[in-house]
Amino acid sequence: MSTVTLAPFATAALPLLAAATIPSTPDLGKAEGQCRPGEKGPAFLVDVEGLKDRTGNLKLEVYPDNNKDFLEDDNILISAGKTFRRVEVPVPATGTPELCIRLPAPGTYAVSLLHDRNEDRKFNWTRDGIGFAGNPRLGWGKPKASKASAVAGNGLTRITIVLNYQHGLGVAPLHDRTK
Repeated sequence: MSTVTLAPFATAALPLLAAATIPSTPDLGKAEGQCRPGEKGPAFLVDVEGLKDRTGNLKLEVYPDNNKDFLEDDNILISAGKTFRRVEVPVPATGTPELCIRLPAPGTYAVSLLHDRNEDRKFNWTRDGIGFAGNPRLGWGKPKASKASAVAGNGLTRITIVLNYQHGLGVAPLHDRTK
């Protein structure tokens, strides 16, 4: 009987292989992100402005505040033990939507919000709305994490995210907020 040994580079790749074996599911990060009545600790309370309509779902996600991890695949972040939280709710029929998402600790986090109008769980720039903490002006690529981040305290931290939708060749809020 022979034994097989792994070369040093193969053992270094084992964490990557483990990450690839985690089943992808739209529920990753939801249990950790869910706010519960009376629960204390850091969380963002997000007011959503600029909805195009009352269809579909709102998907709020929290990432580490760095460009490498911001909008990274949830499987990769969770496998590496990094922060990833998700809350997904139907768009309410009336009123200003308000979403609560738990955080692991006070600090700075990058935050994205998707108005998934057709509920396919993917961003389609010609149909869906997108917004970020800090409400950065959007171009053709994702904003830098530092422009899409907010600082959370020990309790609830209220932030407002304005959704952006396709306008001609660009993506912007539906209404000018300066008026």
